[in-house]
Amino acid sequence: MKAGPEGRFEALYWENHRELLAFIRRRTEAEAEDIVAETFVVAWRRIDDVPENARPWLFGVARNVLRNHLRAQNRQTLLKVRIDRQPEDPQTDLATAIAARHDLAAAWNRLTSAEQEVISLVAWDEFSNDEAATVLGCAKSTFAVRLFRARRRLLHLLNRTTVEGGST
Repeated sequence: MKAGPEGRFEALYWENHRELLAFIRRRTEAEAEDIVAETFVVAWRRIDDVPENARPWLFGVARNVLRNHLRAQNRQTLLKVRIDRQPEDPQTDLATAIAARHDLAAAWNRLTSAEQEVISLVAWDEFSNDEAATVLGCAKSTFAVRLFRARRRLLHLLNRTTVEGGST
């Protein structure tokens, strides 16, 4: 066996590949090979950070890679659903959609950066409330309150913008 990082990585690969692949296949068959490959890419990049007992660390990395893949699939599915729901009358619905998007952008721009951040973490970055709280370094309950208030303010601003602008 080789010495140094290459040897350590090679041992890590041969000791864990089969079990790691089975672990991922129990969760998704479709892209299991890709997810395992990406997991080992992360392991190689961070070989100096891999703890002595590497197996739990490696499986944690695989779990995170899997979650990222599932989030990406979810976004693709949602995009496909949006595309499939194209309006019957493109001209009328396009005008309505543009007006709604303009109203939303106007309301969004009136939010504070903190309000935009809490909504973005959940809506665009697809973090759970628990994960988003960790990202912001606050308690879960604190994040939940911030998110509730930000959504309420966005809705209020959106309703005000719509009424003022006469879009609806």
